[in-house]
Amino acid sequence: MKVGFIGLGDMGLPMARRLLAAGLEVIAWNRSIDKLDALVADGARRAASPAEVAARADLIGLCLTSDQAVEEVAWGSQGIFSAALVGRKWIADFSTGSPAAAVSFATRAEGRGASWVDAPVSGGVPAAATGKLIVFAGGESEAVEALQPLFRPLSVRVSHLGPAGAGQTTKICNQMIVACNLLVIAETFAMARKAGVDVAGLAAALEGGFADSSPLQIFGPRMAEHRFEPRLGAIALMIKDVGLATALSGACGAQTPSLALARELYGRVRDQAAINESADISCLIGLFESLSSRTPPWPSSS
Repeated sequence: MKVGFIGLGDMGLPMARRLLAAGLEVIAWNRSIDKLDALVADGARRAASPAEVAARADLIGLCLTSDQAVEEVAWGSQGIFSAALVGRKWIADFSTGSPAAAVSFATRAEGRGASWVDAPVSGGVPAAATGKLIVFAGGESEAVEALQPLFRPLSVRVSHLGPAGAGQTTKICNQMIVACNLLVIAETFAMARKAGVDVAGLAAALEGGFADSSPLQIFGPRMAEHRFEPRLGAIALMIKDVGLATALSGACGAQTPSLALARELYGRVRDQAAINESADISCLIGLFESLSSRTPPWPSSS
């Protein structure tokens, strides 16, 4: 079966490789040519544009950084819908974005003879590489079913949560918990080190208890060792997701004080000379280890 894949970033490249490993013919496009070259070396077919991907494949996966990037790939001058489509196209948008944008994408795609499912994923780069992602799907049941050959090599579970936008809403809920959890993990490891604990063994000591989580086991040892390469996820994407959660909270009138604190703390990354937003999430520990600064990198409790 021929499938298309667009977006070969930290998550997209291992996802596309999983599709190849499953025996699917993958027709790929990426804005950065080096990552596309790497996937072609693994056996993928190169496309010159998103429009060419749509012309050659019926099932198409997108894994992009923002709603703006999805807009350009789908409706730009060389986008998926820049030419007339031949046959029904089934599109899974694995990107994380706003529910409102997902509804717009689905409505406009239907008008062009395609079915669009917002299908953001959770599990991070390790799960992407091993086919153990979980998918939050929003869209028509028929489209979710049609996309199963694309979902199966990538995931251990696909949850269909409702119509267009439901997948993105669920992913935002997921990211609220993850964003706060990562900050607490960084804060805890920095405190434990200062208190004299051997932090190299902290994640293993907590494994299986109520404090355990996948982020703790993945990022905790990296924070303990100050091992920030290879990048498993950029701080900038977490900042984006916190912004999406803040917007959703405001739109529905929810009270989210923990999210507000997380937004404040992530915002302090810009004030740290040793951290930048493109760095790995593990670098968040630097927020809490900058003890020599006269101004602590956290909001005052007064």
